[in-house]
Amino acid sequence: MGSSQNPVEEIPKAYDPSQVEGKWYAYWERHKVFHAEPEPEKEQFVVLMPPPNITGMLHMGHVLNHTLQDIYIRWHRMEGKNTVWIPGTDHAGIATQTVVEKSLREEGKTRHDLGREKFLEKVWEWREQFGSIILQQLRELGVSADWDRLVFTMDEKLSRAVREVFVRLYEKGLIYRGKRIINWDPVSHTALSDEEVEHREVRGKLYYFRYPVIKDGKPSSDEFLTIATTRPETMLGDTAVAVHPEDPRYAAYIGGKVLLPLLNREIPVIADDYVDREFGTGVVKITPAHDPNDFEIGKRHRLEERNVMSVDATINENGGPYRGLTREEARKRIVADLEELGLIEKIEDHVHAVGYSDRTKVPIEPYLSDQWFVKMKPLAEPALEVVREGLISFHPRRWGKTYEHWMTNIRDWCISRQLWWGHRIPVFYCDDCGWEEALREDPDYCPKCRSENVRQDEDVLDTWFSSWLWPFSVHHWPEDNASLRTFYPTHLLVTGPDIIFFWVARMIMAGLEFMTDVPLPDGSPRKTPRELVPFYDVYFTSIVRDGKGRKMSKSLGNSPDPIDVINKYGADALRYTIIYLAPIGQDVLFEVEKCETGRNFANKIWNAARFLLQNKAAIEDEAGLVFNEGKWRVASDGTEYPLDIDSPELEDRWIMSRLHHTIRDLRQAVTGYRVNEAARVLYDFVWKNYCDWYVELIKERLYSSNKDVRLSTLQRALDVFESILRMLHPFMPFLTEELWHRLERREDGATISLTPLPVEDEAAIQPDVEERMEFLQKVVDEVRSIRAEMRVPPSRNCSLVCRCSDEKYIDTIMKHDHFLRRLARIERIDAAIETGKPSLSACAVVEGQELFIPLKDLIDLEVEKNRLQKEADRLKGLLRGIEKKLGNPKFVENAPAEVVDRERRKQESMREALEKVEANLQQLCE
Repeated sequence: MGSSQNPVEEIPKAYDPSQVEGKWYAYWERHKVFHAEPEPEKEQFVVLMPPPNITGMLHMGHVLNHTLQDIYIRWHRMEGKNTVWIPGTDHAGIATQTVVEKSLREEGKTRHDLGREKFLEKVWEWREQFGSIILQQLRELGVSADWDRLVFTMDEKLSRAVREVFVRLYEKGLIYRGKRIINWDPVSHTALSDEEVEHREVRGKLYYFRYPVIKDGKPSSDEFLTIATTRPETMLGDTAVAVHPEDPRYAAYIGGKVLLPLLNREIPVIADDYVDREFGTGVVKITPAHDPNDFEIGKRHRLEERNVMSVDATINENGGPYRGLTREEARKRIVADLEELGLIEKIEDHVHAVGYSDRTKVPIEPYLSDQWFVKMKPLAEPALEVVREGLISFHPRRWGKTYEHWMTNIRDWCISRQLWWGHRIPVFYCDDCGWEEALREDPDYCPKCRSENVRQDEDVLDTWFSSWLWPFSVHHWPEDNASLRTFYPTHLLVTGPDIIFFWVARMIMAGLEFMTDVPLPDGSPRKTPRELVPFYDVYFTSIVRDGKGRKMSKSLGNSPDPIDVINKYGADALRYTIIYLAPIGQDVLFEVEKCETGRNFANKIWNAARFLLQNKAAIEDEAGLVFNEGKWRVASDGTEYPLDIDSPELEDRWIMSRLHHTIRDLRQAVTGYRVNEAARVLYDFVWKNYCDWYVELIKERLYSSNKDVRLSTLQRALDVFESILRMLHPFMPFLTEELWHRLERREDGATISLTPLPVEDEAAIQPDVEERMEFLQKVVDEVRSIRAEMRVPPSRNCSLVCRCSDEKYIDTIMKHDHFLRRLARIERIDAAIETGKPSLSACAVVEGQELFIPLKDLIDLEVEKNRLQKEADRLKGLLRGIEKKLGNPKFVENAPAEVVDRERRKQESMREALEKVEANLQQLCE
């Protein structure tokens, strides 16, 4: 590596990522390329890695997210900023506990068999064994995170931050314990926040039940109030039925009672404005313990809250004869029993939204329970304001509306979870005197009565309660230190829009609330919201879908393992491809085969480098020179060779103009968060401008007998290529590091990662040069196209006659005729304003200028006419068949839409082909 490696010798014919990627990542880590210390005097650029779950394995969403982060980190590192990307992992309470409990079940045990302490030891053991797999996978992707700063949400110092925040909010009255309807996961036996519930459209039933009206103290046999429900099993917990107070149909029943069938309980008929008179019958069953809206109605009317579900969502003792049944079993039994009693009016098909646990994928149960909550409104108001004022920018901007809607309608956050793995709620109780307090340290005894009979709350905190502190807890807040002062706020957050509420909004709230007492790097206090917000820009990634637009999932078998893709195509190919496919704000349609784009691009760059390096090696050997620090030097003493640099040709001025154009366009795309546009800007310049045109155009000079012409030509080509490598490095770090080291000898520890990005020189951008070059390129393309269509043998040179409308075109053609002669295989060129069309010639038009290629001596005209006539007849026959099919109304009406569209595309394609063939035939007949 470094100075010990000859950068030129034996560059392989083909690029093999497996021989490059591991080598360079180890090099970067060994030389601490990604590490940064606080340097307040320098400009900072800080990114926090969204902490992947310790249960997680790399998937394509991670690839997109972390590639984007890495592009920006590497970009700003090359801009000379003090750049740090802080990595970490999340303890993932529900997911991790579920995984460990599953392994215990395979041993025939439960967590309760082990007890809390032993179970947590098991979880820590699991984390040590499996929790870092995803971090190693991220290394294989090439992410340049500062691994010396790796943190874990359950680390001691991060746990201290969690506890400090809980106590502060508790002391301010913003954390409280209350009985509320929460989202209950009956598999993991814990509460979920609203954001952990996934709503799905479900085809279900709407059941209409008759509740007998109580008349003269007895249930009527012919007078009923009919209610509509999608969940018959919850009727066991009904404590009222409600009607709208202004609904004349039911005014006479308000204040009366009905009989709750099956359990034979009398329940009141109440009036409440919440009731929708248009839904169902206008009569609503009220189940305060199993519906959040019913809970609020129950509070207003002081109704009993009757919970009929156990923690596993089976019916409990309040369900009478249905006790012990699952929700589904109870539903079937209840419907059957009501049908037998003649109390079902009708059952309708009904599509409605059902909440599912985001983790266990089962329907959640609205459940009345004692839980801990955070009052969110006081925290949300300033967090909404900083986004409205533009202190934080969202990309795409439309997510600002989503954020604003959620923040203005925010509900209190249920933060307690009935788990063992996680940050245990730091509230302590004395069973002797009833004392309760949130504490920063565990007490040995009750401070009120001195009893040692003190216990800690059994619940743990929602995983997101540690995640919302991430921007400052990673620096060991509340401890005051240089990292916290210097690296907060961060500059960019890259995340998915699905956690804008889970995480993004809450981090903004936490920063504004808790960073007020942390000084700035110079020791002065933080006074303005800009100094308190956790980040300035939020880039919301796209959703990665398969080629058919489906969300990737293991069950569909459409979610490729990124490590398999890396092994097949290379990390750079995967990185480049997924960015190339990812316009901001639009879903990414990814298929593994599309990585051919990235691999082919890498191979194109490699082949260009190989060509240049072979020429460089040949010149060095012949002339006794070496290329070092961008200059030719005498090999024996290292002095600079006095090169007589020739005047730049049109193609030299053109490539420099295109280079600086590209540098400008690339910078605008990256800073404007249009990263897929940046990938395309690079592709167009490297592949089309540099490799396909410039390298071809300079070959003649590289083979010149004049040594200085060869040296100056190659020096220009190498200078541009080195700029290409620096522009590409944030996107394709492994390939560019390898080739940068091969360009010339480097000292050990040298890395392209720390070289400056190219800076655009507006003076080098010459639109007139680009226009002339573009015209010549079009002429070459048209001549090549004519030669291909007319089947001119590659070995035959042709003549070109140009009828021009302006002297500038004649000047361009004749001054650069060598360009056309070599690339289009032309032996004679005539250009004039007044010139006739040669007989039997093919014609093309470029920017209004007519091009003629005489064909008489190039091809056998009769053979070509016959071939073209046969091809025209064949295409006409195929076209008649397609037109007949599309003219049949039965086919158009009954065939699948994609089949009809395919036939129409074929029809259009054949028409275009026929037009070309007939035009070529016409030219041969003139």
